[in-house]
Amino acid sequence: MRIGTHVSIAGGMEKAPGNAAKVGAEVFQIFSRSPHGGPVKPITKKVIVDFQAEMKKHKLDTFYIHTPYFINLSSVKNNIYYGSISVVREELERGSLLGCKAIMTHLGSFGELSDKEGLERVVKAVGKVMNGYKGSAQLLLEISAGAGRIVGDQFEEIAAILDNKSLKKYKIGVCFDTCHAFTAGYDLRDKKSVEATMKKFDKAIGFEKLAMVHANDSKAEFGKHLDRHENIGEGHIGLEGFKALVQHKVLSKLDWILETPKDDPKDDPKNIALLKKLAK
Repeated sequence: MRIGTHVSIAGGMEKAPGNAAKVGAEVFQIFSRSPHGGPVKPITKKVIVDFQAEMKKHKLDTFYIHTPYFINLSSVKNNIYYGSISVVREELERGSLLGCKAIMTHLGSFGELSDKEGLERVVKAVGKVMNGYKGSAQLLLEISAGAGRIVGDQFEEIAAILDNKSLKKYKIGVCFDTCHAFTAGYDLRDKKSVEATMKKFDKAIGFEKLAMVHANDSKAEFGKHLDRHENIGEGHIGLEGFKALVQHKVLSKLDWILETPKDDPKDDPKNIALLKKLAK
C-alpha cells in the first residue's frame, strides 16, 4: 500500500510532485485543468520534461488525474454530454503524455432519465471516450454518494456499465471512494461491515477491476447520500472502520489517495501518518 493525497498544480503542473513530497505522499492526484472549467493549458514538451524531472527528483513514480467536476456522461443536453465525452478523452490523452497511471471520473446524474435510460447513455458515452484510444493511462469510474440521482452509487450500476458487451474489450477499472460508498449505504464502520461490503463489491463488480482508493471519512451519516469528506477518524466511518479498510486483503495492496479537508497545512501529513499507523 502507498498512501498519498490530492495536490495543487498552482504555478504549473511541475509543482505537483514537490507539493506531494512536502506532505509525505508516496503517490498523488491532481487536476490537470481547472475542475470548474475555463481555459486549459496545453501539455507541451517542456511541461513533460519539467514534470518528469520533478517526479525523479522527489523519488515519485505514480500519480493520478481526476477529471473536472462538470462531467455528466448521462446528460440529455448534447453540449454537456458530448463536451463531457471530449474532456474525459482529452484527460486520458493528457495523462498519457505525462505518464499518469489512471484517470478517474464521476459519471454524472440521471436527471430526468430513468435509471435504465441513464445507464445506456453512460455506456455509449464511455464507448465514445475509449474508441480509438491508444494511450497508457487507464480510465477509472468512481463510486458515487448518489446525491441528486448521481450515477454509480450502487455497485450494480457500475457493474452494468463495465459488463456491457460493448465495453468489455477495454481495460476500465474502478476507484473506490470510502466516503461515497459509506453514504451510499455500504457500511464500513468495523471489520465485519468492511468484509461484508467488499464481498458485495467482489460479487457485483469483481476485485480484478478495483484499481485504487479515495480515502475519505464522512461528515454525513451512514446512507445519507451526501458527498461531504472529513479527516480520517473524525467522521462517521471512524478509526475502527479505517483500520479494517487499510488491513483488508485487497484494499491493502492498492494506492490510497486522500481527498480530505485541507484547512490546515498539517492535515495531509496527519492523515497520511494515521493511515500508515492503522495499517500496521
